[in-house]
Amino acid sequence: MDRQKVPSRHGTDRAEAERIAKPLLWLIRDRKAAVPDEQQWQRMGEALMVGDPVADDLAKWVRGEGGGKAFSQFKKILDSGNFDQKDMAPPLRAFFDAIKQPPAWVDWERLERGARASAISGQTGMRVLRDLGLMAGYQARGINQTLIMTGALERGATRRVAETTKWWLDCITPGGLNRDAEGFKTTLRVRLIHAMVRQQLLDSPDWDASEWGLPVNQLDMQATYLAFSVSFLFGQKLMGTLISRQDSEDIMHLWRYIGWLMGVDESLLCESEQEGRIALYQNVISQATADENSRKLGRALMDEPLGRRYPNFGKIRGRWERQVHLSMTRLFVGGKGMEALGLPKLTLPWYPAVFAPLNAAWTTGHRILPGGRNRLMRQGRKAQRNQLQTLFGEDHPEITSGVQFG
Repeated sequence: MDRQKVPSRHGTDRAEAERIAKPLLWLIRDRKAAVPDEQQWQRMGEALMVGDPVADDLAKWVRGEGGGKAFSQFKKILDSGNFDQKDMAPPLRAFFDAIKQPPAWVDWERLERGARASAISGQTGMRVLRDLGLMAGYQARGINQTLIMTGALERGATRRVAETTKWWLDCITPGGLNRDAEGFKTTLRVRLIHAMVRQQLLDSPDWDASEWGLPVNQLDMQATYLAFSVSFLFGQKLMGTLISRQDSEDIMHLWRYIGWLMGVDESLLCESEQEGRIALYQNVISQATADENSRKLGRALMDEPLGRRYPNFGKIRGRWERQVHLSMTRLFVGGKGMEALGLPKLTLPWYPAVFAPLNAAWTTGHRILPGGRNRLMRQGRKAQRNQLQTLFGEDHPEITSGVQFG
């Protein structure tokens, strides 16, 4: 690829991005390896111009000659689990041929262990995904561009959080990535929807590829994959959850496979948590930093807890959760990050200061007692399901455009 085709957003705010990413360096053993050399930096910039070819071809067919029933045909094949049906259109066959055989590195026992380990922290893990993975991620204005142009603000933060949470829980349910399971099927539906969004925005005169690269490009997809894996683990540990090295590596393996299903190139997927930390650091320092859209998204997500479906004391619980999330965000992004996201600058990280030591004692005690780890997982899974009920209430919407993986 021509070096001049690297979008202008790549590394445009590197000094500020390095300040944001600096805490990650504390967790990287080989800090020299974290600094990308010239060739790595170039490849990262080029990844901004790469989409998901097999899904892109299918999206073009669905939006064009496939006609109005094309997406329904895709869903019917996906739901059937039979990816070798006769008379499939070439784009459909190419897509299902690409995903029907998992990579040789996939270890199904590790996937199951990773799914179970994801429940250990219960609601704390969900809060981390929201406040570190999503809210802190709004500081990357390049990724935000797709959200803004596809109406993320108009749909509402509550709906987006609920639908993303539903997809996440489907993926981390034991067996959730089997071919007949909801996590597997929803991941592939969202992959196609992202390709359709990519085509739609590229057709728009308002999309400037020379500045932003492709919508939902490879580097931005990697950033979100790392948010669900590396950031998820890092944030839980900051909040006092005791996670063993084996649990961490199994969760990384789980998300390596989910990332592969979602269309992230294998060269951007990480085998270990340490490798993932390096990849996340490099990705963050390449991102253009916050702008006014970051603040709009941040303020909308700040008020998201006020719209949840609490079974009782809704207003009080909504205000409490709003303050808890702001306090956690303050820990994760610091004072400058709060300002960049349009959040109250005087917020203190009071909740982590109180909760993390108690949580550390709680999880350590369960680890010591016989059967304690299994109890943590059972209690955590129950808390996660209850939280999903709070987000959705009595609604059961189709999980489609709400999940943003990139």
